[in-house]
Amino acid sequence: MYLPEHFAETRVDELHRLIREYPLGTLVLSGPQGLDANHLPFILEPQADGSHALQAHVARNNALWREARDGDSCLVVFQAPSAYVSPNWYPSKQETHRHVPTWNYQVVHAHGRLMIRDDEKFVRAVVGKLTRLHEARVNGDEAWRMADAPRDYLEQMLGAIVGIEVLVDRVVGKWKLGQNREARDRTSAADELRRRGETAVSDAMQAVTEPSS
Repeated sequence: MYLPEHFAETRVDELHRLIREYPLGTLVLSGPQGLDANHLPFILEPQADGSHALQAHVARNNALWREARDGDSCLVVFQAPSAYVSPNWYPSKQETHRHVPTWNYQVVHAHGRLMIRDDEKFVRAVVGKLTRLHEARVNGDEAWRMADAPRDYLEQMLGAIVGIEVLVDRVVGKWKLGQNREARDRTSAADELRRRGETAVSDAMQAVTEPSS
C-alpha cells in the first residue's frame, strides 16, 4: 500500500478500533487460480503472547479451506466509510485554483498467516462470539441467540462451515483525511460532507483537524 508519512496511522488502539467497528474484511490469498478475495466478518482476538488473531468462518463449499495450507501468507483489508471530496469545497481554491478532486478514507491492512480450523468447538465459539457481538448491537435485549434455533438445525448449519484464523504479524493503517491540506480547507470539506450526510468521514476529518488536547 502506498503510504505517505502524513497519512500513516500507527496507533495500535486506533487500528484495532477500526477493525472492530467495521469487521467485514477482505481476505486476500494467492491460490491455485491466482489471487482470490473473500469477504468475511472477522473477530479480533488477543492472544496469550500479546499478539492478535482474526477469526472467521467460510462455507464448507468454499474452496478456500481446501486449497490453502496452514501458514500461507495472507492479507485482510478493513475499510471505514469513504467519500469523494470536491476542490470546490476548499476556500483556498477560490484564491489559487490549484486543487483537484480526491477521495478520503481510512483503511487497515492486517498481514498474517492463515490457519484452517475445521474443528466443531472452534467453529461454534466463533459463531457464538459473532452472534453475541452483532445481535447485541442491533437488537439489544431482543437479541437472537443460537439456542433459539432447533438443535438439529443448528448442528446442520455449523457442519456446513469451516473455521479460519489469521495469526496477525503486522498491521498497517492509512488515514487519508486531508492532513496535507490547510486546516481551513479540511474543515470546510468536512462541513460539506456532513451537510451531505457523510457523517463518518466528516467526523474522522474533524478529528485530525482539531488540535490534540
